[in-house]
Amino acid sequence: MRDFLPADVRKREYVIGIIKEVYERYGFEPLETPAVENIETLMGKYGEEGNQLIFKILKRGEHEKSGEADLALRYDLTVPLARVVAQYQNELPKFFKRYQIQPVWRADRPARGRFREFYQCDVDVLGSRSMIVEAELISAASDALEALGFNDFTIRVNHRNILTAVLNASNIPPAIHSAVLIGLDKYDKNPGSLTEAMANIGVPYESGLKFLTFLLENVTRFKDLVSRAQEAASRQIADATTVEELDVVDFSRLFMDANESLLDRIAGFTFPSLAAEKAIEDVRKVLQLAENRTKPRRVFLDLTLARGLSYYTGTIMEMNVADLPGSLGGGGRYDNLVGMFSKQSIPACGFSLGLERIITVMNERKMFPLSVVGSPADLMVASFDDESQPVAFTFAAELRAQGLRVLLHPESGNPGKHRVYARDRGIPFMIVIGENERQTGQLILVEPRIRGGQQLPKNEIVSAIRQRLEEKKKEREMEDKTFADAIKQERDKADQ
Repeated sequence: MRDFLPADVRKREYVIGIIKEVYERYGFEPLETPAVENIETLMGKYGEEGNQLIFKILKRGEHEKSGEADLALRYDLTVPLARVVAQYQNELPKFFKRYQIQPVWRADRPARGRFREFYQCDVDVLGSRSMIVEAELISAASDALEALGFNDFTIRVNHRNILTAVLNASNIPPAIHSAVLIGLDKYDKNPGSLTEAMANIGVPYESGLKFLTFLLENVTRFKDLVSRAQEAASRQIADATTVEELDVVDFSRLFMDANESLLDRIAGFTFPSLAAEKAIEDVRKVLQLAENRTKPRRVFLDLTLARGLSYYTGTIMEMNVADLPGSLGGGGRYDNLVGMFSKQSIPACGFSLGLERIITVMNERKMFPLSVVGSPADLMVASFDDESQPVAFTFAAELRAQGLRVLLHPESGNPGKHRVYARDRGIPFMIVIGENERQTGQLILVEPRIRGGQQLPKNEIVSAIRQRLEEKKKEREMEDKTFADAIKQERDKADQ
């Protein structure tokens, strides 16, 4: 759990503002829930491993000595949403789209981009089983990342019923499916975790071998198909002499062919599973819809994607960038969760972006526009002597009334020290009021980073500052555009 200094808060507000604007563009409505839930609301919704990471709150007052907990800090935003929908279903629309950006807490081991208190930026759709929902969630999350400047992320898709069918076809007992999926969920970070988990839970040797062989063969085969498609496209691009010749390279189709090939192999391995057939068709629809909405090669089927939370019932999704272990976000379908709080079953699907991880990568890649790390004020007003302090106080109030952000320095003294303070705080303008300024009404507008200043009548100060601020704003916008263009060119090269 961390403190956030002013520059950190500005960056966070910038990212949240962009994500919120994108979510609202898709028609999602805002929702907030309390930090604390009844412990029975949270327990049993995240699997055994998740239960251990819930921050429990001991009973209070005379019940404190019991050592029992009746409340807990929320673990995610999805379970509280399910509770809200069940509780207020008569007041909410049958088809409900909501976004929620709030902190959650997990008693986890901190690591790069992983904290015990962190924000989630969730979008969820309730009341529909259509695969349009999954595709639109992928689209909204993709738009949010692209608006932030990301251009090299990928979106992995899988389905819980596909994984169940593959486990069944491998003759792995249903009672230990969840434990195998927990190991599979860690596969991308540590491939050895899967074989270790299977050994620890007693997966029969022949069954384990069959499952791992199918899994690894298809992961390798998929990567090989994509690699060959990349090589073919690269050769054609290199050999092309005109723009028209590049139309021959339908890389998106080559990539979709790789997805289709893997779906066909899954169908053959799991036949005659009706649940697998339905899941394969669902994934096919999601991939086709999402591929039409995002850049080629961005969305693909990944048989190793499991998503550890136990409430997922269908399609699961995850976003990744190459230089960050773990994901920038993820989600999936959870059609049974609302029913745990209500007699009525309501289909639901959601996606969550991890604010902390996004900010970690953006900091490391220097992706924040220069204007984001701004100053606390447009102008600093200070006094040269104690007699001038009331005048400075009144003048600062007058400027604020005209819409300027004004920082009033409470100490009178040497203008040189005031200049250093304003410069170090990034405040673009400064006025120091002394005896001469009080008597003549002429003020000197100083730019702390530059020697000298401009003498102006008091009634012209506001217009002069606004004009200069507008000039500086345009300069920053040009700098930000140049910076953004440079970042985009680097990302495009990597994407190619």
